[in-house]
Amino acid sequence: MRGLVLSACLMAAGLGLAEAAPRRIVSLNLCADQLVLALADRSQIAALSSLARDPGVSAAAEAARDLPQTGGTAEEALALRPDLVLLGPLDRLGTGRVLAARGLKVERLPLPRSLDEAAALVRHTAALLGHPERGEALAQALDLPVARDGRTVTALPYERRGYAAGPHSILGELAARAGFAHAAPTTGLGGFVSLETVVARRPDVLILGEGAPGAADQGAALLAHPALARLYPPQKRVVVPDALTLCPGPGFVAAFRLMEEARAGLAR
Repeated sequence: MRGLVLSACLMAAGLGLAEAAPRRIVSLNLCADQLVLALADRSQIAALSSLARDPGVSAAAEAARDLPQTGGTAEEALALRPDLVLLGPLDRLGTGRVLAARGLKVERLPLPRSLDEAAALVRHTAALLGHPERGEALAQALDLPVARDGRTVTALPYERRGYAAGPHSILGELAARAGFAHAAPTTGLGGFVSLETVVARRPDVLILGEGAPGAADQGAALLAHPALARLYPPQKRVVVPDALTLCPGPGFVAAFRLMEEARAGLAR
C-alpha cells in the first residue's frame, strides 16, 4: 500500500515537470548522485556530492570520477549557479532551506523501500531531469523476473553485528527475485539475528556485503567467527557489495545479477 501511495504521489508530481530540462544540476546526496549519473546528460551536471567517487558506498563511483564535487554547503551550491538542487529526504535541512529561500529549485528525493517504489522514483527523477525515456528504460530494468527452477535454496542476508535484512527489505526482495528463500526469523525490513540462531537454522548460504571478513573491529568480528567460517566457506557466501544496494538505480540490477548467477551455480 505504501508503495502505491508513493507511486501515485510521484506520478502526480511528474505531471508538472513538462518545463525545460535543468541545465545545471547540483546533487548533495549520494543516492541522488547515482540517479543523476544514470539519467542526466553529463553536460547538465554541475556538481555531485562528496561521496560520489567513493567506491565503498557509490555504485557509480567510476562514472563520477571526472565530475566536480561539492562539500554540501549552501555557499558552494550557490556559487555553482544551479537551476536544480537535489537532496535526500532528511539530509542538510538547513542547506535546503537557505537555497530555497534564495529562489533555487530544491527537490528532495525519497528513499524507496521496495523495487516498485524504486521504479516510481526513477521515473519521477527522469522526468525532473528532462529525460523521461531514460527513466522508463531503467524502471523496466528494475522489473526483475522471479527465478524458479524447483529447488529451494535458503539464504540469510547477514551484516555486521548480526543484522539481517528482512524479506521486505530491498536486499530481501532482490534475493527473492534471484530465487533464494529467505531464512531469517524476522519479518518486515529486518532485525538482529544471533550467531546461535544462524547455526541452529543453517541456511544454505549467507549473503554478505563484503568478502573474506576479518576481525578488524567488533562489528566485523561476528562475521569472522569460527562457527561461521566452518559452516560457510567461500562457496557458501554470496558477496553483494553494499554499494550496490544502498541506493536505487543500476546498482540494484547489478546486485540482482550477482545473486542470480550465484543461485544458478548452486542449483547446478
